[in-house]
Amino acid sequence: MRPTARLMMSHPAHFISLGFGSGLSPWAPGTMGTLLAWALYPLIRTPLSEFVFLALLASLFVAGVLAADRTGRALGVPDHGGIVWDEMVATWLVLLFTPTTLLWQAVAVALFRFFDIVKPPPVRWADRSFKGGFGVMFDDLVAAGYTLLALAILVALFGS
Repeated sequence: MRPTARLMMSHPAHFISLGFGSGLSPWAPGTMGTLLAWALYPLIRTPLSEFVFLALLASLFVAGVLAADRTGRALGVPDHGGIVWDEMVATWLVLLFTPTTLLWQAVAVALFRFFDIVKPPPVRWADRSFKGGFGVMFDDLVAAGYTLLALAILVALFGS
């Protein structure tokens, strides 16, 4: 089943898990969700301290577990491509630790998409091992970890 605007508006969990509509994109919904997260990042990050922002991300992760599980059941596919909240939360985590220049943010977003799509071990292991809403959310956190490691190496080599 393909997610629709009607489904998205039928329950707040679907609205969240489908990334406020970005997951309805017929082309690369995960990338669309990631790009929306990048665009929203300054709006949600700016007024908050790092501690409060990390607490917010933890809350959004838990909300994502619940929302992704409900939407996956509604769609009949536990990790449907239209569920993009996992990409959004992981992108916000990555951007928190990324130098604030547009270039470094673009590098971070591109690296995250690469690791999320390619799923090198242990991202692939996490994707296969954990099911339901937690599984949907968790493998993107592992991809975010790879991203942050690669980004730290690049920043060390090229400076911020």
